[in-house]
Amino acid sequence: MSILDSMIEFNQRFVEEKKYEQYQTTKFPDKKLVILTCMDTRLTHLLPNALNVKNGDAKIIKNAGAVISHPFGSIMRSILVALYELKADEVCIIGHHGCGMAGLKSSSIIDKVTERGIEKETLETLRFAGVDIENWLTGFDKVEDNVAHSVDMVRNHPLIPEDTPVHGLVICPETGKLDVVVNGYKE
Repeated sequence: MSILDSMIEFNQRFVEEKKYEQYQTTKFPDKKLVILTCMDTRLTHLLPNALNVKNGDAKIIKNAGAVISHPFGSIMRSILVALYELKADEVCIIGHHGCGMAGLKSSSIIDKVTERGIEKETLETLRFAGVDIENWLTGFDKVEDNVAHSVDMVRNHPLIPEDTPVHGLVICPETGKLDVVVNGYKE
């Protein structure tokens, strides 16, 4: 059975048994918080529990490394939607120790891209079109610096109200311990 078939089969039972009822809430975050964090699988349950965030408490956005790479990209747009349309008041950027984006070199991904059948000519076409693939596929050196950079991107965005607290934290994916990089109330 494929992964998709397995998920659909499980979902049918989930709906029939009304297991969804325990998760029902509104689209507005009860704690008025939007969180950007990493997509690391270790954080799926650990992070909300370490923060005392329950279903319905926060808008949670995930991507590789909790990185905001562009001030007008989809991550920033999601944060703005959460603040202006979904009644969030605070932003929290949470990176983690041992992140796969830490020390990531673009050459590693580019090698795997070509191994999986993407032609080198495709990469050259992207470069010719102005895509800086090497920079776009590069990670960061230090998680704390990355979190501080993402906090700065949000805090200094022209569409973010000055009174919006923007916090930066780093979580240990083994213990759940949080370290504050930026306290948005003190900035």
